[in-house]
Parts: sequence; C-alpha cells; structure tokens
Amino acid sequence: MSVQAAKHARQLLLKEYRGVLSTHSKAMPGFPFGSAVPYCLSEEGWPLILISRIAQHTKNLQADPRCSLLVAERGAEDVQATGRLTMLAEAVPLTDETAVEAAAARYYRYFPESRDYHRVHDFDFWVLQPVRWRYIGGFGAIHWLEQVALANPFARAGGGEGEMLDHMNQDHSAAIAHYAQVAGLPPDPTARMVGIDSEGFHLSIGQSIHWLAFPDSCTSPGTVRQALVAMARR
Repeated sequence: MSVQAAKHARQLLLKEYRGVLSTHSKAMPGFPFGSAVPYCLSEEGWPLILISRIAQHTKNLQADPRCSLLVAERGAEDVQATGRLTMLAEAVPLTDETAVEAAAARYYRYFPESRDYHRVHDFDFWVLQPVRWRYIGGFGAIHWLEQVALANPFARAGGGEGEMLDHMNQDHSAAIAHYAQVAGLPPDPTARMVGIDSEGFHLSIGQSIHWLAFPDSCTSPGTVRQALVAMARR
C-alpha cells in the first residue's frame, strides 16, 4: 500500500508545477506564512524554486529553513475528494556556480519568462530537501510516507535529457502534438517537451505544464525512445 501511495504522491508532484510554500514567520513568530510558488523537480526529484531575496518567505527561510510545500490537483471541484501532498522539508539555497547554472538551465525550460530574474531582480534558486511526506489520495486514503522523490537519471550531467529534448522539439513536433491530443490537452503549435524523467515527460503548452506518463518506467535513452515511439502510435 505504501509503495503504491508513494507512486501516486510522486505522480502528483510531477503533474503539478505550483504549490503553497509555508515558512515560519520571522515578523510574527509562531505563525506560519504561506505563499504561492511555481516549481520544477531537480535532478534528485526535489522541488526547485526561484524566489526573490526581498520576499518575506525568503527572509523566513534564512532565519529557519524548515518549511512545507502543499501540492494539490489543479481544477478539482472537490478538493477533499482528490489528491494532495504536503512535503515537510528543509530549504537549501544554491550557491555553487555550477549548481546554479544547472538549476537555471532546467528551471527556465519550464518557466522561460523567469529567465533573468536571478540576475536582474536578485532572485535565487533554492531546493527543498524532503524530510517527510503526507499524502491524501481522497477520502480515507491517508498516508505518512518516508520516501516519495525519485532521482531523475537523465537530468544529471551526461544523462541525455537535453539531447533528447532537443531532438524531440526540433524533429518531432508532430509527435508532440499527437501526445497532447491523445491526452486531451489543448492544441498548440508551440507546444514543447521541457523535461524527461524515468516515468514520463513534461510538455509546456501556453502558460501551463503537463506531465504525461510512459507506459513503463524507462532507465535509458533507448527505452525512452521506445516508449515515445509506442505513444506516438496510439
């Protein structure tokens, strides 16, 4: 049961791309402070966020890195009958230049409008390192989970994600449009594939991010290719 719950929790984390970040208020000690943040997942499968140095939640995290991220299914008519995930975490700022460059390359694929924030407007990348997870899959489906995140074998240097994305976006736009159509997503000639992990891939359509699952888990670029070909033939 916990293995299945962890998979559903991870899929929810992958399917969504924004959540409520709650920090310990520095201005009002003892009170939680919530704010909305977009995120994508790091190489480790942890939420990666880009936040302003002058934002209240940044000041809070600098004083106390303990926080939580609440992620819920978008567009749900009854939020209590659908999935939601609370991730208890410690926030860590990225300071190493190589790590910042890797984070920037990944984050701006998902959110290109934020490309110059951390340079022009004093924004910094932080990663939320999980401590524990609380997943609710609907009425009565409640789980405390120790392990949800799954490292992305393709996101690390030399893992092949960038090359696979370039290949799909440059040479297989028709296949990308087909994936979106089969998934019931809105048609958009500018749709792009922005991320690949072992369990699926992310499409950017307009201002939204959508995650589509592979038929089976993939462990190499070769198995990713096989999965994408199979999905294109549906």
